[in-house]
Amino acid sequence: MNETGRMAVVLDTGAVSRGSGNQGSNRERDIRKAFVEHDLIEAVILLPENLFYNTTAPGIILVVNRQKRHPGEILLINASQQFAKGRPKNYLTEEHIKTIANLYHNWEAREGLSAIITKDEAARNDYNLSPSRYVSVNGSEETLPLEEALVRLEEAEEERAQAEENLREVLRVLLSLGWR
Repeated sequence: MNETGRMAVVLDTGAVSRGSGNQGSNRERDIRKAFVEHDLIEAVILLPENLFYNTTAPGIILVVNRQKRHPGEILLINASQQFAKGRPKNYLTEEHIKTIANLYHNWEAREGLSAIITKDEAARNDYNLSPSRYVSVNGSEETLPLEEALVRLEEAEEERAQAEENLREVLRVLLSLGWR
């Protein structure tokens, strides 16, 4: 992208959350961190499940903009409930599309649909930019999509394995010092 460029890309939900909460370095989190620190991420839109033919998992739209209208802020839209049931796939109606577009164009935080966070808030949350983390649907926590739940489970397992290795190392040192 040139210095005035803007793009939107559809990705899996893990692209905005994978690696957050891990000790040390994580490639995906580190990439998000660089994008946030350079103030390039304008918006993240969480899409409903079962929209795409290659997967039933929800996706996200990541909007990157080199000339953001609201520097230092990121708009997060949880559009996971904005769909009509279809066969074989769900779909967005004109009304759903209009709701999402209005939130984006009006830069609006709306209860149960969208939130606006700062770069600092993103950093405090370890660069997790998943809209479901910041926007609860119907006043309650949203049930995680299976794909994101599996990603979080894998991350927790990695953290557990690392903690176990750290504990083993501490015990090795203590034993080498004669501690029993």
